[in-house]
Amino acid sequence: MCALRLGAVAVTALLMATPAFAQLDKDDIEQLRDAAAAVGEIRNVPDKGIPEAIWKKAECVVVIPSLKKAGFIVGAEGGSGVLSCRQGATWGAPVFMELTKGSFGLQAGVQATQLVLVIMNRRGLEKLLSNKVTLGTDASVAAGPVGRTVSAATDAQMTAEMLSYSRSKGLFAGIDLSGGSLRPDKDANIRAYGAGAVPRDIALGTARVTVPPEGRAFSEALGRDVRGTTGVK
Repeated sequence: MCALRLGAVAVTALLMATPAFAQLDKDDIEQLRDAAAAVGEIRNVPDKGIPEAIWKKAECVVVIPSLKKAGFIVGAEGGSGVLSCRQGATWGAPVFMELTKGSFGLQAGVQATQLVLVIMNRRGLEKLLSNKVTLGTDASVAAGPVGRTVSAATDAQMTAEMLSYSRSKGLFAGIDLSGGSLRPDKDANIRAYGAGAVPRDIALGTARVTVPPEGRAFSEALGRDVRGTTGVK
């Protein structure tokens, strides 16, 4: 009888660790919704959005819907966001990420900035999916060109592993990300997919996971073109 009781406890513990029992909290859900909205807002700015040629070449995208300043004069800045990678004709399951730095040099009076990082090659992706990457040191990052074409892009922009797009109060603004620490958000990913989920496997589609409904909405937002249709072109 005791053995049966112990066996039942073990099975329950195993089930609780699977994705079916994962549970996003309120902040996770809000983050996914805000990230989906930020993608649409940044990509659909008339004549100032992310060039389609850049978007079509992207391996993955990280969206930080609200990069915030904390503290007075000297303090930390950072935000939470979501990463998704292309998997054939669709975008894959979202991976929760977090970005921190001593100072990003946000504009005076700006309390929050939308940030999109476009990962342009597999090398940049592999670095990003390591335990932690320091932007500008472990992975090159440059401010991305805006507009419908990339004819004005510099060599630095075209060879960077990541391109950044930041937007404050409706306007695109440059932001220095050098020295920022970008890493998977372990706790949020456990809530989304269970304790055994590995961010790299989720991003690359090598792990079978149950994507939360809010996560599917974010992936669909990435797949829409500037006219609102869906699918990878």
